[in-house]
Amino acid sequence: MMRWIWLALLWAMPFAGAQAHEVRPAYLAITEHGSGRYDILWKQPVVGELVLPLRPHMSTGWLDRASRTTSVTPTHLIRTWSIVDPRRKTLDGVAITISGLDRSITDVLVRIVPIQGNARTQFMTSQTPRLVLSSEGATRTLAVRTYLPLGFMHIMEGFDHLAFVLGLLLLIGLRWRLLAAVTAFTVAHSITLALSVLGMVRLPSAQIEMLVALSILFVALEALRAARGKDSLSIRQPWVIAFLFGLLHGFAFAGALTAIGLPPDAVPQALFLFNLGVELGQITFIGSVALLLAVRRFIPAAALRGREARNLAAYAIGTMACFWLLERATMLRGS
Repeated sequence: MMRWIWLALLWAMPFAGAQAHEVRPAYLAITEHGSGRYDILWKQPVVGELVLPLRPHMSTGWLDRASRTTSVTPTHLIRTWSIVDPRRKTLDGVAITISGLDRSITDVLVRIVPIQGNARTQFMTSQTPRLVLSSEGATRTLAVRTYLPLGFMHIMEGFDHLAFVLGLLLLIGLRWRLLAAVTAFTVAHSITLALSVLGMVRLPSAQIEMLVALSILFVALEALRAARGKDSLSIRQPWVIAFLFGLLHGFAFAGALTAIGLPPDAVPQALFLFNLGVELGQITFIGSVALLLAVRRFIPAAALRGREARNLAAYAIGTMACFWLLERATMLRGS
């Protein structure tokens, strides 16, 4: 029975990743250039070949025109508009509606970049599918609060980051040392996330993504070594490896947060809430795995021993890490 529990876990995780992509927030950015000129960017989540049924509208009718460019990435459908409307000197009073948002679990992040002053960020949800813009923008509290769910959603959609956390669990087991390792991982990625978002340290994202895949492969191999009774620094002090690789993963986390931006009057609060959301996501994931394993204890026919189950999961994670490594290396070479 243990075999089927682990197989169910490994089979379900890619679909969990797909569902997480479904809750990835859509993104609408409007940049003012003065004299009635605006650049508009719309990023709409996709899951495989499925495009979520969301469509943005503005009371000005700008988004009902054909977009200037349209492109598709593995995660988003991206459309841009370049608007020239001399009659519309400001965005005050412009209403934004998102068709289909009231029937979706996705949120929409709206970012207004004025020609003068600080950028403003607001959130649209299924309960609030309509937004009227004003020069005062969102309140500070509303803008900052959005970073907690953003952090949670980011870790839950980051299947590679969750694979690393699962690798730590396989290496350590459900022991108190796992808490120390996950805490070290959180502290480390919080440091590099802040350094990257604040512009103090910048590293190429493509190379970072490759190294993230390599870190997952490493922890999977170490889990296999531990299962065979061998010894290494990772096995004796897993928090050290978690901290070192956490520094790496923090740069990867920074990509999403850099694209969103931070409220200039509440940078520490936003960073804290984003990291707290990531930590809550990690705890939720570990708790889900622990619950799945706890169910096994009430099933008398457990055919697969714990060591064999760990090996099966470690091989699965290592295989996926190899795939990601080759895929990202190919993309880097083609760029």
